[in-house]
Amino acid sequence: MLKPAEQALWSIDPDLPVFKAIPMDSLAAQKLAVRRASSALISSFAALALVLACIGIYGVIAYTVVQRTQEIGVRMALGAQRAHVLRMVLGFGFRMTLAGVAIGLTGALALSRLPASLLFQVSRIDAPIFVFAAVLLAGTATLASLLPARRATQIDPMRALRAE
Repeated sequence: MLKPAEQALWSIDPDLPVFKAIPMDSLAAQKLAVRRASSALISSFAALALVLACIGIYGVIAYTVVQRTQEIGVRMALGAQRAHVLRMVLGFGFRMTLAGVAIGLTGALALSRLPASLLFQVSRIDAPIFVFAAVLLAGTATLASLLPARRATQIDPMRALRAE
């Protein structure tokens, strides 16, 4: 398409210089390359942060269950149902998650001007994105605390009471 366009221009004005003629889609791709790279980098950091949050929550809850093994054993020996123990451990994880989400949302609102300059047609405070991120993190944290909570329900009361 470039040669016919050049011929059409030169048929009107033979002295018209034509230089650096490139297709419009190539020009648009060049202009958007930096923004796409920035978006990909930010997305990969967000995914990494989500994975690290899951690993951290899992580790803290698992450590808490190990530390409270004797207490959980006593509760189960005194008649606590497995569902109650599960609810207790999941409740602890959920309270930690809510505190973390509250701190994270506060920090995100305070620092929201920085990514707004990198993203196209995104307002400084985009409520659906904040809600989606909070719900995603809360759901992921609940799933991350489910395995240690299920492990806590499998504690043998006699073995836990004999420990230490």
